[in-house]
Amino acid sequence: MGLLSDPNRRRALTNLLTRLNTPICVVCYLAGLAWFMGLAFEPFTLRTYMSENAMGSTMVEERFPAGERALATGREFAAHKRKVGGMPVDWLVKTMQARGLEVYTQRFSRTLPFPDENKERYIVHGTNVYGILRAPRAPRTEALVLTAPCTEGNNNHQAVGLLLGLAQYFRNQVYWAKDIIFLVNEHDLIGMQAWLEGYHHTNITGMDWTPLQGRGGSIQAALSLELSSDVITSLDLVLEGLNGQLPNLDLANLFYAFCQKIDILCTIQGKLQRSDWDTPSGYTHAAQTMMLMVMKQASGRPWGDHGLFLRYHIEAATIKGINSFRQYKTDATTIGRLLEGMFRKLNNLLERLHQSYFFYLMPSLSHFVSIGYYMPAFGLLAVILLLRALDLWVQLGTPPPGTEDGVGGVEQSSSPSVLSILTPVVISHMTGAALFTLPIRSQEMAVEHFPVSETEAVVLTAIAIYTAGLALPHNTHKFLAGEGTEKGWRVLKLVALLYLAVLLGCTALINFSLGFILALTLVPVAAFITPHVPKAFSATVMVLLSPGFTLLYCVFVYQELQESPVSLAEGWILFLSVISQGILDHSLYGSLVYPLLALFIYPCWLLFWNILFWK
Repeated sequence: MGLLSDPNRRRALTNLLTRLNTPICVVCYLAGLAWFMGLAFEPFTLRTYMSENAMGSTMVEERFPAGERALATGREFAAHKRKVGGMPVDWLVKTMQARGLEVYTQRFSRTLPFPDENKERYIVHGTNVYGILRAPRAPRTEALVLTAPCTEGNNNHQAVGLLLGLAQYFRNQVYWAKDIIFLVNEHDLIGMQAWLEGYHHTNITGMDWTPLQGRGGSIQAALSLELSSDVITSLDLVLEGLNGQLPNLDLANLFYAFCQKIDILCTIQGKLQRSDWDTPSGYTHAAQTMMLMVMKQASGRPWGDHGLFLRYHIEAATIKGINSFRQYKTDATTIGRLLEGMFRKLNNLLERLHQSYFFYLMPSLSHFVSIGYYMPAFGLLAVILLLRALDLWVQLGTPPPGTEDGVGGVEQSSSPSVLSILTPVVISHMTGAALFTLPIRSQEMAVEHFPVSETEAVVLTAIAIYTAGLALPHNTHKFLAGEGTEKGWRVLKLVALLYLAVLLGCTALINFSLGFILALTLVPVAAFITPHVPKAFSATVMVLLSPGFTLLYCVFVYQELQESPVSLAEGWILFLSVISQGILDHSLYGSLVYPLLALFIYPCWLLFWNILFWK
């Protein structure tokens, strides 16, 4: 406290920070990047462990015997599905009733804001079928959910068969203390969203659905099952949910513990765990796994049906069966025993999962990085914005050279008017509002005047508005009418720096991955842009580090991490698809990434673009 209360020491500290501002900022940026990359090094991570006592005391004995019968049921489901040209609702109802479940259906419909060309759908009609196994030893106030999506084509009928087989087996057991809901949802995430809204009596997306006639207790946890074929070589755990939410780490620990016990090959991000962490290839493998999780979390979209449960504070994960490691093989009976063991341990819960972490990254299933380890990497980037803001604050409070007490400096240097600061802020956010609202609202007009589809019209309109924002400086100065001053751009940059620091900080608290990726590209621009740097070179750098190009880079980096690199043309097509999917995810499920980028991040970037061309 003496350092800050003593005027001489405070002045000396301020002079030191301003004199070494640029070197400190460069060191902080490099240190933040190095810190992040070091998170994948195993000695810097924590080994996973079970925090919930109710699930970690003893292991149960799994006895599920009917794997082959479940696959036969799945083939029967696929045959009826082909016969009716969609989900065989009547067959599912009869089959679930024959297994002793209370069976109910829910119809739903949704008109998309524009056609989803990836899945070739626009007006969606479907039916969810679910059966409830009532708890024989409890007051039926809590429930668990096992779901298998009914997808188009011949996919995932093995998961439906295994779900029905587990329902029959669970019906004959007497130790259940929670209701167990077996759900087969149509149209993947749309059907799941309709069922969750109906179960919780909410309608936050504007979807039409019929009320649920039967409900269980409060849902404590959920598992979604996806199997690609009859032959499964490994099980992949998917954790990333809507807006970057993650389930409690104990759910992942439970999956890993049973895979180790039953001797099932398990992966995360589709990558096997390696023991040679102290070699360059071992570190590279862990870094790729962690960065894949960062990319998926930053996208803000649910990567499985489980992703929508997290919005309702229900811990959920998706288990995917993969047929890619030919030297291994896991039968349906073993997978059924894995699910039986997990449900029996979840059945022991006396309260919701809360003992372990909710904010983490996983370079492997056996190690994790907690929020206390990865947030310093973001903090080192965010402190650059505060250091630059401090430097500007000192400059604004320092009188011009040649004055003694500052009075003459105030007279010689005119203070910026409120209009000169407020005008670019308002115009930038109006441009962001146009980017958020106009692509969907103007699609009909675009289709009438140009030879494009509705989806292409939405995406191209968004790109056109984004590009039109580059003309902002010229429009701004028409309003300013020559009122720009040297102090004006400094005040505007001070406001923009603090604004960006708040935006990135709030984003990182909710979705660290998204906040960190945005900070990597926006912080250098925000720190060093001024009206006095070379215009052409600086403008090029700013465009290459803009939010749109950041998204384009992420597309290529993600494909590289997936070990499926694409050409420039293919990458551009994927980039357009990501834009349309982001807009759809916001409209259908409430993803916040698109409104965040359009309404806040892009306008904030435009403020720095305006500073570059300040007159």
